[in-house]
Amino acid sequence: MYSAFQLAQKYLNYYSTAYNSKGHGVHSPFVFHFIKYIKNNNKKAECYKPIEDIRKLLLQNNSFIEVQDFGAGSSVIKTNSRQVKKIAASSLKHKKFAQLLYRIVEYYQPKTMVELGTSFGITSAYLASAHRTATLYTLEGSPAIAAIAKNNFQLLGLKNIQLLEGDFKNTFSTLLQGLPAVDFAFVDGNHKKQPTLEYFEQLLKKAHNETILIFDDIHWSAQMEEAWEIIKQHNSVTLSIDLFFIGIVFLRKDFKVKQHFSLRF
Repeated sequence: MYSAFQLAQKYLNYYSTAYNSKGHGVHSPFVFHFIKYIKNNNKKAECYKPIEDIRKLLLQNNSFIEVQDFGAGSSVIKTNSRQVKKIAASSLKHKKFAQLLYRIVEYYQPKTMVELGTSFGITSAYLASAHRTATLYTLEGSPAIAAIAKNNFQLLGLKNIQLLEGDFKNTFSTLLQGLPAVDFAFVDGNHKKQPTLEYFEQLLKKAHNETILIFDDIHWSAQMEEAWEIIKQHNSVTLSIDLFFIGIVFLRKDFKVKQHFSLRF
C-alpha cells in the first residue's frame, strides 16, 4: 500500500491531468452523458439518510468482534479482534462514492449485481436501494462482519440482497456458476494484483455488452495500479473511467475505438 504522502502526490497528479468536473473537452457523447446525468447529479434520494444514519451508528460502535481476513488485510488494524468503529472508519466507502454507485445502478438498471466485499453493508444498501427489483449478491469473508451487515439490511427493509459468507476463492466461483449473466459488479474484496485480475477474468465469462464493472482503490498500491492498467488494456474493455478511488469499465462493442478518461470527482 502507498503511504499517505505517496497517495496525496498521486492524487494531485490525477487532479491536474483529469478532465474538469463539468466534462469540458470530453468528445465522447457517452462519457459526457455520464458526467452530466450521473456523476454530477446532486439529487438526494430518500434512501440516503437512513443508510447514512446506520453509517453513523457503526462509526460510534465501541464493541469488538473477531474478524477473519481472507484478503490483502487491513493496513490500519493488525489484530483479529477488532473494534467495529475502527473497521467502519477504515473500510466503508465514502458516501460520495457510495452515492455515485447508487446513481449508476439507478440509471442503468442492472438486474443481476455482484459485490465482492460486503463489509458492514453500507455500499450494498446503496446498490440494492437503487434497483429494488434487481438482485444483489454480495460476498463477505468474515462471519462476524456479515452478521452486522445482515442486521443492517433488515433495518433498512432490503429484501433483494443475498449475502454469501466465506473465502472468495470458493464463494465467488460457486456464485458465478449459478448465474446466467452479470450486469454489474463492484470489486472491493482483495486489494492484490493477481486476485483482482482473476476476478476480472471470471466476471468477463458472465459479462455482456451492457455489463458495468467497477474496481475499488485502483491507486491504493503499485499492485492495484498494475492490475488497473492491465484491465484497461484488455481487448474486451472499450471504455474505462478513472475517478482515482474507483475505476469504471464498460464493454460495449458499439464503441469502435478504445477510450480512457480520467475525470475529476
